[in-house]
Formats: sequence, C-alpha cells, structure tokens
Amino acid sequence: MRIGVLALQGAYIEHVTAMQQLGVEAAPVRLPNQLNGLDALIIPGGESTTILKLMQTFDLFQPLKDLVQAGFPIFGTCAGIICLAKRVSNDDIETLAVMDLVVRRNAFGRQIDSFETEVSIPALGGDPFPAIFIRAPFIETAKPEVEILARLPSGVAVAARQGKLVATCFHPELTGDLRLHSYFLKTVAAVD
Repeated sequence: MRIGVLALQGAYIEHVTAMQQLGVEAAPVRLPNQLNGLDALIIPGGESTTILKLMQTFDLFQPLKDLVQAGFPIFGTCAGIICLAKRVSNDDIETLAVMDLVVRRNAFGRQIDSFETEVSIPALGGDPFPAIFIRAPFIETAKPEVEILARLPSGVAVAARQGKLVATCFHPELTGDLRLHSYFLKTVAAVD
C-alpha cells in the first residue's frame, strides 16, 4: 500500500511518520503526477485557505475531485475536513466539496482558544482518543449518508466518515496515537 500526503502546507511530515510507523510507504504529494500509483491521500492540518489555493495553483484541485468521484480514499485532518466539506458556513472559499458536510472554520475561537481533550470514537473501540484542536473547525451539519464518528461532550460533531472519506476536526497526527491512521488504512483496504 502506498499513501500520499498532501505536502503543500501544514503538518504533513507528522502524517508521513505515522504511516511509516504503521509499516506503510508514504510519499509527499505536491504535483498532479505524484498522485499516480497511490492507494489513498491524506490532507493534513494547516491553513485551509492556503492549502486550497495551492491545490489550484499546482493543478491538484480537479484531479483530486475526479479521484474521489472514482472512489479514491482521502483522510482529512483539521484543515483537511474543510477542504473535503461541501460547504464552509462562515467562509465562501471553494472547497473540493466531496463530503456531505457543512463545517465552520475556527469554530472554537482563535489560536489562544486551542485545546486538548479526549473524545470517544466507538469505531476505534475502548480507550478515548487524545484530540488536539488548533484553531479547529467543527461539523455543523451532515447528510444522513455521513457517519459521525465522534462528538464532544457538548454534542458537537468532530469526526466523520462517508464511504472512503474519513475526516477529523482535530490533529491525530500530533498525538502519537496511531488508531485513526490505522482505521483509515482499513478503510482504504476495504473491498466495496
């Protein structure tokens, strides 16, 4: 299995390291031809507006949309969920619009309002997951075909799956807990 990590901006090195720790080949992706031969892609946390603009600049935007429509798996974390969402409620930026979610950018406040907490993710079993929220979004609404994987105690949805798309509002790549990356790999390997 070969996983690409979008390496335009953000915490991509941490995702490459997580994949390598799971024994999977991981390659940075900056150009469209680097999508060839990949089994899946991770869109890391970072600054969503910058990532989306750079996707356009480097001609990755439409190829990624086309790949998702053909069943290509993507894991988006923090800025990655914004990139995947159908719409951002408090911004008019053009997203890939491939996941039936409406998200809110910087939903918990500014950088100073960033926080860590544990979230229950039943799909991972047992122990709570250590979630790091940095200027994080949250999921405002999701269509019925989207499975909500995690909520904060307040009820706010912070992780979701739709087919072979998995997305979190937090940064699993910064925790050292590889369960979400492993979950994504099982999604990639699942036969339709």
